[in-house]
Amino acid sequence: MVTSPSSVPRLVVAAPSSGSGKTTVATGLMAALAARGLAVSPHKVGPDYIDPGYHALATGRVGRNLDAYLCGPELVGPLFAHGARGCDVAVVEGVMGLYDGAAGEGELASTAQVAKLLRAPVVLVVDASSQSRSVAALVHGFASWDPEVRLGGVILNKVGSDRHEELLREALDSVGAPVLGVLRRAARVDTPSRHLGLVPVAERRDAAVDAVAAMAAQVETGCDLERLLALARSAGPLTCAAWDAAEALESASSPSSPSSPSLPVLPVLPVPGSGGSAPGTPGRPRPQAPDGPAVVAVAGGRAFTFSYAEHAELLAAAGAEVVVFDPLRDERLPEGTRGLVIGGGFPEVYAAELSANESLRGSVAALAESGAPVAAECAGLLYLCRELDGLPLCGVLDASARMTERLTLGYRDAVAVTDGSLAVAGTRMRGHEFHRTVVEPGAGAAPAWGMRAPERRVEGFVQRGVHASYLHTHWASEPGVARRFVERCRTS
Repeated sequence: MVTSPSSVPRLVVAAPSSGSGKTTVATGLMAALAARGLAVSPHKVGPDYIDPGYHALATGRVGRNLDAYLCGPELVGPLFAHGARGCDVAVVEGVMGLYDGAAGEGELASTAQVAKLLRAPVVLVVDASSQSRSVAALVHGFASWDPEVRLGGVILNKVGSDRHEELLREALDSVGAPVLGVLRRAARVDTPSRHLGLVPVAERRDAAVDAVAAMAAQVETGCDLERLLALARSAGPLTCAAWDAAEALESASSPSSPSSPSLPVLPVLPVPGSGGSAPGTPGRPRPQAPDGPAVVAVAGGRAFTFSYAEHAELLAAAGAEVVVFDPLRDERLPEGTRGLVIGGGFPEVYAAELSANESLRGSVAALAESGAPVAAECAGLLYLCRELDGLPLCGVLDASARMTERLTLGYRDAVAVTDGSLAVAGTRMRGHEFHRTVVEPGAGAAPAWGMRAPERRVEGFVQRGVHASYLHTHWASEPGVARRFVERCRTS
């Protein structure tokens, strides 16, 4: 495809640190612009699944992630342009502090790097609750740290009074930093959190609608939307082509060969034989492959809310019929299911309900025992275990899971150890872990991944068609995994 520049107006909402109010401002700005009749493209820097749900509620469009670690810097522009097709303006919410990225990797995956890749101006949201004149030094430091990052203005959050605002504005005038908005300290938005961050939209739909409306009202009242739009229009043109799932599959490496010739010294284990039964499951005959598109069931509902939109798009481009089902409510898998994808979420919150749905648990176990492809990430891994906190689950894996107090969080550099339904041994991918649970044992006889960084270890399970692990990956970085998965659906 011939590349063409993209002129979608865009800006990045960043902050000096987490907890400054990025999500409130970004989501409120998206909703306020959408209320004016603009088609708003919502984006989130980093791997987070929860904030994009609020973005989608604010805009009526799919919230998409831009992660230079998971997908590589070269895909940030194309994935942005893909999400921004047909839009009037794009708002990108940053991650952590403006210059914070992957540990030990310099600027990689930072908001600053993404802003530069998108040639987008940055709006810095500053928590001003405990400062006045010092705000000038803070903003000056962020504006001058990297000359390639264009700081277009500041939104002051948690401002206590008119006098406080006056002092802040005077200080920022002295360093030439435009104030594009002021949000008062008294304003409150109901966005409850728990052990992994905000409660997802799917679990509190009505309350989330009210929360987004409150964010929009704050931004509408406290920010200069016309100046923010003018700033977004000043973004430089992009010369990359928009990402396309079908084209990505066409150019993807063969699913029968590793994507990277540079492999670590890790054991490469054979795929277990297909004879016998999955733990706790009676032997079942393998179903015959149907005609037409392969039906791939994707877990959704309140318990399984973590997914990247590009995964379903790649599966569909590879020839699958993607059907979403709810493990909390549906008693069986969708008719004709040939493959199963169970992403992340909060099965620990809904363990009793998931356990009580014995009919679906049996359906999942039977599909896995038949050898059909099953891809499970994090929450999906837990769901396939014998039990979670003593409650019986699908029993596909001979492992048990439990909640802990310890948060496991961070980027991972991994390589497939065992040939499986997603990848052949040697395929290198980058991923992300984010959980407060532990699975024992942490790896099966045939592990899914060998972790290269930050520590070397094997993790996850490959057995028959099942590929289950804690690792969240973004398939746009390696589209061949979707093609391989769908091909296995057709032949299993």
